[in-house]
Amino acid sequence: MASLCVNSIISLSTSLSLHSKNPLIHSVFSFTPSTTRHSAICCSNIRRRPEYKHGKFSDPDYVGIFDTTLRDGEQAAGATMTSKEKLDIARQLAKLGVDVIEAGFPFASVAEFELVKLIAQEIGNNVDKEGYVPMICGLARSSKKDIERAWEALKYAKKPMLHMFIATSDIHMKYKLKMSREETVETARSMVTYAKTLFEDVRFSTEDAARSDKEFLYHIIGEVIKAGATVIGLPDTVGCHLPSEYTQLISDIKANTPGIQDVNISTHCHNDLGLATANTLAGICAGARLVDVTINGIGERAGNASLEEFWYLIV
Repeated sequence: MASLCVNSIISLSTSLSLHSKNPLIHSVFSFTPSTTRHSAICCSNIRRRPEYKHGKFSDPDYVGIFDTTLRDGEQAAGATMTSKEKLDIARQLAKLGVDVIEAGFPFASVAEFELVKLIAQEIGNNVDKEGYVPMICGLARSSKKDIERAWEALKYAKKPMLHMFIATSDIHMKYKLKMSREETVETARSMVTYAKTLFEDVRFSTEDAARSDKEFLYHIIGEVIKAGATVIGLPDTVGCHLPSEYTQLISDIKANTPGIQDVNISTHCHNDLGLATANTLAGICAGARLVDVTINGIGERAGNASLEEFWYLIV
């Protein structure tokens, strides 16, 4: 994994063209050029990481790596890790140069809280000679208790990030949240507003976005952007999308959501149909500039997009 370190800064420019001659790429992705001016993807050996501020990188072609091995990765069957193992992995992820380390879910347990706090204190303050230090992120539901607990763990990092979420598909809202659409929007909006009193960077993910009504997505995403969200996560929570469908989802959100041009879009793809990495690649072609990955693709059920597979495809 250490060999990824110098190449972990990814920029979209010249290597994998959207007009690739590779027939497999076209048969799987059916790419059409997006409305953006960028026409190709590559991993560049740029030496200086672009500046990050308010959820976006100064280079619009830059694709950031959001590693969730320590959070979503641990949800894989049999993948429970000790605190020492998690800390060792976090150190290695920092050596690789990932942009964001999602360290865990602080509200889940005292042990999880203490681990996230330790990672924030150690890795989140270890600035290298080029000025790089990873953002340290923690997960929270859309509730004050979760947000406050996350802040108490993450506030020690130089670049803390909150990752909060709420379900947006009708089936999740009805049977899991037991909330109406209006209640879901109000909860999301008010909790992002509250989170912004503590965190500069607030990522908001629409759980089960792939099965959500698009008009509802445009509305709730627009509301949380107005409330201060800096990154919008679009999870294919049950791994049901094809690359062309995930591309269309992001393209439609970019075209119809007020304020979306002011924030970063992040992919989060599960591997139930074996397409997590393919969907992640499709997502950046559609305009996402942050990708959720895990080492070896471990994660809930069939897993997540693989860090090493994604990196290899981009090179």
